[in-house]
Amino acid sequence: MSQSTLDDDELFGEAASEMREDVEESLDAARESLPSADDIWDVDADNTLGALNTLSSALDIGDAEEHLRDAKKWYTMGERADAFEDADDLAEAIEDVEALVEDIEAAGEQVSDLTSTIPQLRGALEDAAADDADPEADADGSTEAEA
Repeated sequence: MSQSTLDDDELFGEAASEMREDVEESLDAARESLPSADDIWDVDADNTLGALNTLSSALDIGDAEEHLRDAKKWYTMGERADAFEDADDLAEAIEDVEALVEDIEAAGEQVSDLTSTIPQLRGALEDAAADDADPEADADGSTEAEA
């Protein structure tokens, strides 16, 4: 029975190491899926809408959420099995990547809102400028000269 116990302990240790590696690999893959700082900072566009569209594309997180989910899954399995001697670093890394994903998604939503708002705002400003250019225009767009 001693041999069996040794084998089980050895197998459990191997499995724990593999789980840790799976968590670390999934976290690395999640980080690699995130946009780079330069991708969201350097924008080549001719106007505001072009810049917003470019930024919106740059804020795509790719498969980061899927990789993060895998990391959390393997981390949870390892924690419940008490397989990790010290998993504080893994928990912290998961929280860090999760916070980045949430921040990028929030920024993407804000950019999306601006992408739809800016053209409307431009149109409203153009309409206001046109009304100011023709002070005799009344509410229905006709001029007193037409009356």
